[in-house]
Amino acid sequence: MAKDPVCGMYVDEEKAPFKVTKGDITYYFCSKNCLNTFLRPEKAFKQLKIMTMFAFGLGIPIVILEYFYQINWLFPNYVWLFLLATPIQFGAGWGFYVGMKDAIKSKQANMDTLIAIGTTAAWLYSTIYTFQYLGWIPTIFPKVTTSGTEVYFTESSLIIGFILLGKVMEHLVKGRASEAVRKLLDLQPKMARVIRDEKEVEIPVEEVKVGDIIIVKPGERIPVDGVVIEGFSYVDQSALTGENIPVEKKIGDEVFGATINKNGLLKIKATKVGADTTLSQIVKMVEEAIVSKMPVQRLADVVSSYFVPLVVLIAIGSFIFWYYVAKLPFGLALTTLIAVLIIACPCALGIATPAAIMIGAGKGAQNGILIKGGEYLERAHKIDTIVFDKTGTLTKGEPSLIDVIPLENLNEEEALRFAAIAEKGSEHPIGDAIIKGAKMKNIDIPDPESFEAIPGHGIKAYYQGNEILIGNRKLMAINNIDISNIENILTKLENEGKTVIIMAVNKKLGAVFTVADTLKEEAEQTVKTLQKMGIEVIMLTGDNKRTANAIAKKLGIKRVLAEVLPNDKANVIKELKKEGKIVAMVGDGINDAPALAAADIGIAIGSGTDIAKETGGIILIKNDLKDVIIAIQLSKKTVRKIKENLFWAFFYNIVLIPVAAGILYPFTGIMLNPIYAAIAMATSSITVVTNSMTLNRYKPSF
Repeated sequence: MAKDPVCGMYVDEEKAPFKVTKGDITYYFCSKNCLNTFLRPEKAFKQLKIMTMFAFGLGIPIVILEYFYQINWLFPNYVWLFLLATPIQFGAGWGFYVGMKDAIKSKQANMDTLIAIGTTAAWLYSTIYTFQYLGWIPTIFPKVTTSGTEVYFTESSLIIGFILLGKVMEHLVKGRASEAVRKLLDLQPKMARVIRDEKEVEIPVEEVKVGDIIIVKPGERIPVDGVVIEGFSYVDQSALTGENIPVEKKIGDEVFGATINKNGLLKIKATKVGADTTLSQIVKMVEEAIVSKMPVQRLADVVSSYFVPLVVLIAIGSFIFWYYVAKLPFGLALTTLIAVLIIACPCALGIATPAAIMIGAGKGAQNGILIKGGEYLERAHKIDTIVFDKTGTLTKGEPSLIDVIPLENLNEEEALRFAAIAEKGSEHPIGDAIIKGAKMKNIDIPDPESFEAIPGHGIKAYYQGNEILIGNRKLMAINNIDISNIENILTKLENEGKTVIIMAVNKKLGAVFTVADTLKEEAEQTVKTLQKMGIEVIMLTGDNKRTANAIAKKLGIKRVLAEVLPNDKANVIKELKKEGKIVAMVGDGINDAPALAAADIGIAIGSGTDIAKETGGIILIKNDLKDVIIAIQLSKKTVRKIKENLFWAFFYNIVLIPVAAGILYPFTGIMLNPIYAAIAMATSSITVVTNSMTLNRYKPSF
């Protein structure tokens, strides 16, 4: 069984009349409404908002005329009610009839069926009563003897209005997967500069073929996957890997489409184009993971699939019994049929979940958390494993100067000043970290007299006759500077997960600097609290094992999955789920999107990329990891409210169905008037809203 990506209902793939194929994926839909919403979401949402305003625009005057102020100008009051309610029933409510028709064709009963039957029953009863009141048709229903209104146009109209409002709220909080995928594809350049017939020409990226030689200038995005055949540069791969420090690329190294060439000219031989590129594969995985998520079988849909046919049978059965067996008047027997259908009308059912979600989501927003739909709430409270991305999630995502270790005749301030002067001409993030570190100590940083970047090694600069070399071991080696006496220091620092930079001044060792991505202040507390809650915490990163283990040790994380490529992150999540775990993924980068989608619930950092935020089911707006804990606590409370609401939504109706069917008539001589059905609906709605509002009392606890 497939899952309708719009409403979440199960759909029989063999019988589904509505389906569409996008890329390599086929989507199945329970109704034409859902198909149109999927294909044209903006248009469908706009129409939904218009119909909602239309329903309330006419519905509110109906309430006034039916309950508070009657008018008999030109027509009796009942006629005005009929004229106002009918456009709502067959205008704003038309989608429910279409959905019911599609459900019948598919031999399924959905919420549209229940809504269409219930509201039609209330409208039809009221219309017949209005016409017989005017004398236009023979008397069918006995005159109501109880106090209160005799028609139920308010119920039929506002039920439609409130359920449409619930759909609007669902659209507002639902993840827009199609937009997220489009944003991913936007990362790929539209044009590529290739060599054709020994000439440099620009062509659309779709026309690039495997084996083409591509030229990428500094600052440009690499159009396709390939191998460097000429040149040297640093490439920013953060769009795919999440790692903040650009990666050195030389002849023979692999590069990926959508990454940014930082400073050198590169010639690349295309190895993967079109749908085979790493970016395209990530897009495909996001789409597949979204569709293949374990579907949440909404309680309302499950119950409706049995409840709707049962209610219709009870309604028809009660009419047949009282008219044909008990020989009651036709109008009285028909009243039982209408009363049963009105009792079953899902006024509270329609708002049971949206009411709790709206208040729960609002409370979450007050705490910096966006919960995008009930399905995520239903999963979040069951989480037993949380997987954290490292860079930008547990860490700040930018390198900071950690250690300054002066050597020879320099003190700490002198060493940092020389390094900052040399790095002033550099565009490398490590250089930025050193300069920021110097500025924090209020060190004056004049311009160097000359500056030279030495690809793959470091930099050389001159200042007031001093030669300053800053870089790695290779830079020291080619300048014949012996570092053997500090090798133990370098190794120790590297084992701590830090990037080590060596500085020599005038061919003498001057200092050792370390740069590292620093932990977020709240990371340690968050990890420990989650572990106390009985949740296993795992760190997942594309970074090297040494750095990953150093970070994990500081946080107390015992399980580390390092050096995981972007394409494999989703597979790691799937493997964890195969172990029987209920998995949440917390991440912020594009490379995290497939994993966020593959997890039972994705939690996206608010400061991260749009694709991560769109794919995640929960977004931490404030970029505060403690909000992961709050989200789980809030989800547990909200899910509890949803279940309580659904109970109350059905309780009054189910209890009164036998009464509506006439079970009390033999003992009391009273047949339930449909007015009590409206009272039951109103009471259950008030109960649901009141119960949902208790979520406002929630306060985070750690």
